[in-house]
Amino acid sequence: MITVTGATGNVGRELVRVLDAAGEAVTAVSRGAVRGETGDVVRDLPAGVRHVQADLTAPDDLRPALDGADALFLLAVGDHPQDLLDAAKAGGVRRVVLVSSLGVATRPDSYRHPAAFEAALRGSGLDWTVLRSGGLNSNALAWAESIRTDRVASAPFGDVGLPTVDPADVAEVAAAALLRPGHAGAVYELTGPAPTTPRDRAAAIGAVLGEPVRFVEQTPEQARDQMRAFMPEPVVAGTLAILGEPLPAERRVSPDVRRVLGRAPRPFAEWATRSAAAFR
Repeated sequence: MITVTGATGNVGRELVRVLDAAGEAVTAVSRGAVRGETGDVVRDLPAGVRHVQADLTAPDDLRPALDGADALFLLAVGDHPQDLLDAAKAGGVRRVVLVSSLGVATRPDSYRHPAAFEAALRGSGLDWTVLRSGGLNSNALAWAESIRTDRVASAPFGDVGLPTVDPADVAEVAAAALLRPGHAGAVYELTGPAPTTPRDRAAAIGAVLGEPVRFVEQTPEQARDQMRAFMPEPVVAGTLAILGEPLPAERRVSPDVRRVLGRAPRPFAEWATRSAAAFR
């Protein structure tokens, strides 16, 4: 059995679907309830997938989801990575795939939190694989309401390009690391196939909708105020630095998606096409 944390998120939802299609027994973990009003239907999860509601910031909550599992897909959430890994080992887990951040390598002072998870995992005695993801294409869902209502997308640094990655590609790399040998001890950097700018991404969504989406460039201060609502201050600073003045390593298109999956990463336009309903 494979336990998937963040199972209703952009990566986790895709991973559950891939693992279920491969015939794997899956326990899907989410912080919120996903059962319908009747209690009989689990929304966003394939039929037959077991769901456990748990909060990763409270490691004891996760124990029921780990009993009988031999592998774990783990988000870097909470302040107790060692406790989470101890609970995993006690439940029988032997292999962990951790979603971390490219910022661990490029901005270590700002991304100490995922770095702490990586360090704990390396010292855990478990087989491990680390996925250092760049920015996700699904971050564009932050525009969903403004595009639906006004056909407007706002972001800072409108003409700075980064190779954002499709969450489905992150999920498929995670599935490969969970299901196939040869990935233990690997650190994969996951990016898209080419840099795109926020202005490019807004235009791509407009092309899918068949209507132009007007791009409005925010000031860094406006973006900082928005980010503070859901990010700690060091991550806000690191994120704005990446968005505004990316280092060469942050602009680089990594070969790792192709190396693991045997194909090129999906372009942003493909994600926008699949996600069009969110913007209509």
